Amino acid sequence: MKPILDLHPLQKSVGDALGGRPDLLKIWFSTVLHYSLVETSIDQYHDFGQVGAAALIMVAQANGLKLSQDQAKEAIAPITKLPTHPDVREGLEALKSKGYKLVALTNSSRPAVEKQLKNAGLYDLFDEYLSGEAVHSYKPNLKVYNWAMQKIGVSSRESLLVAAHGWDVAGAKRAGMNTAFVARADQTIYPLAKTPDYTVNDIIELSKILPAR
Repeated sequence: MKPILDLHPLQKSVGDALGGRPDLLKIWFSTVLHYSLVETSIDQYHDFGQVGAAALIMVAQANGLKLSQDQAKEAIAPITKLPTHPDVREGLEALKSKGYKLVALTNSSRPAVEKQLKNAGLYDLFDEYLSGEAVHSYKPNLKVYNWAMQKIGVSSRESLLVAAHGWDVAGAKRAGMNTAFVARADQTIYPLAKTPDYTVNDIIELSKILPAR
């Protein structure tokens, strides 16, 4: 959800839980992604919230802090109340007006993504809300993208994955999808993966360069 939702508000709650270290937010998020891939690799599945709490406990321990399961869950709870980036609403409305079907595909649970989009005021713009939990796996596992395309009834050449993470774009491209990389602050493309079809600064720019359906 990085191309849509702004993670910065998590800095305070996560930073407070980690002894006043908001700079550790990036390490926590990287740890979440790392261990979601571990879950996939060892054929195990815990939902994204559980992995997120476990990762926060790990980061705390690595920095000489103790954090309970309840404290970790409370610290990451604001993830369902994140604001959007300023360009998102206008950009998504423009894509809808061009005839595009908008589908949220996330590693978060379906209830979590629905709550996120409702709180962000974007729920009405999406036609479907899909989570890797349906196949007990996480992006960038190819079966998540393949399942999503099958679920909404489109071929790889008819689909476009829009993401602000290099790993997400790499996975979707490997699955045969068209891809658009949104170059949010501190995000980069994985240089060993296939080049995205589009690289843009925000959703408004993407809406302007995509043709009408």
